[in-house]
Order: sequence, then C-alpha cells, then structure tokens
Amino acid sequence: MQAATQNLFIRIHLLHYAEEQDISIREALPRLEQAGYRVADREVKQELENLAAENLLTAHGEEYTLTGAGINELRKVRDSLGSMCSEVLSAERPRRAARV
Repeated sequence: MQAATQNLFIRIHLLHYAEEQDISIREALPRLEQAGYRVADREVKQELENLAAENLLTAHGEEYTLTGAGINELRKVRDSLGSMCSEVLSAERPRRAARV
C-alpha cells in the first residue's frame, strides 16, 4: 500500500480508537501494527498531532480525546466507507473490456 493511502487509513483508525477511549502513542502503536500497518512511534505521534491541529482530537498530555468535530468527521468517514466498500468490493462489479 502506498504511504499516502496508508496514512489515510491510519488517520481513520486513530479516530476510531479515540472514540472507544482516550488514546496515546503507546496504546495506538501496537493496535496499528496488529491491523497490519508498519509504522514507527514518531509517525503515530505526528498523525495524532495533525488530528489535534485539525481539531479532531484534543491533546491531554500524552493522551488524545476525540472532539465533537472528530465525532462528526468519523461519522462522515463511516458513511463514505460504507458506500465505497459496497461499490469496490462488490462481486457484481463490471469487468473492464480488454484493450486491443
């Protein structure tokens, strides 16, 4: 998976984890690795800081809490993911015609 795509998925996972409970780098890193991402703690820290700068998370020392804006963003992401998954993963999707 390309870095830009992986970073987007990591952002979504971090918002999801923060919805469950406040999240720290130390707690997020093993969960992300378990989900199949290959990331370093500095990358996780940078993404948590980016989400905080966008007002989607609030930093409290080393822990991050989901904000109201983060809840709304996660809701929109879930709606979009539902539609996208239905389309992209559909077994009925049309096949591309072979190029001649």
